[in-house]
Amino acid sequence: MTSERLHINEIFYSIQGESTHAGRPCVFVRLTGCNLRCKWCDTEYAFYEGRQMPIAEVAEIIRGYRCNLVEVTGGEPLLQEGVYPLADAMLESGRTVMIETSGAVDVGRLDPRVIKIMDLKCPGSGECKRNLWSNLDHLTRRDEIKFVIADRADYEWARDAIAARDLARRVGALLLSPVSGQLAPAALAAWILEDRLPARLQLQMHKQIWPGISRGV
Repeated sequence: MTSERLHINEIFYSIQGESTHAGRPCVFVRLTGCNLRCKWCDTEYAFYEGRQMPIAEVAEIIRGYRCNLVEVTGGEPLLQEGVYPLADAMLESGRTVMIETSGAVDVGRLDPRVIKIMDLKCPGSGECKRNLWSNLDHLTRRDEIKFVIADRADYEWARDAIAARDLARRVGALLLSPVSGQLAPAALAAWILEDRLPARLQLQMHKQIWPGISRGV
């Protein structure tokens, strides 16, 4: 395995709280650093905190949890070159690998077996102009697109993007998640139902299981 290193914020074993894999045990590898500053970000501690670790050591820790589902997240994990050999190593060990990415960095280099959870930024994030729309060409039915919804304007933006770019056909799932403490889930559910939107309402399960705890869950 390559001797490259990764800037690691945390590695932990928990319940997957999002995506169509919600509820499954999962090993999370959170990488340090992000090129965006979304207004509703709930992992600001990952912008700078962490330590350099050899990829071989990270892979050994992951294997030690004896879990077949691995998610690499951030921050923005695709900012680090070492994410690619780590993902390849986990795939070769037979694990299911997910990458949660902002959609503002090219995903084309990822092995197609990696499940990409791409977060398209709505206007309420303050980073909508950073969406790299060419990434849609690299998505398959294995992948998922997430929209974090702060208000009605964000919802309408997401709804219109789904229709205009035929997103329901491109990926396996469309996920709409309300900003915690800002948009009532019932309101978002009502809008989805009213428009018969081909999407899933997503609530962050880990925040319900461990309220008030942001790290290691």
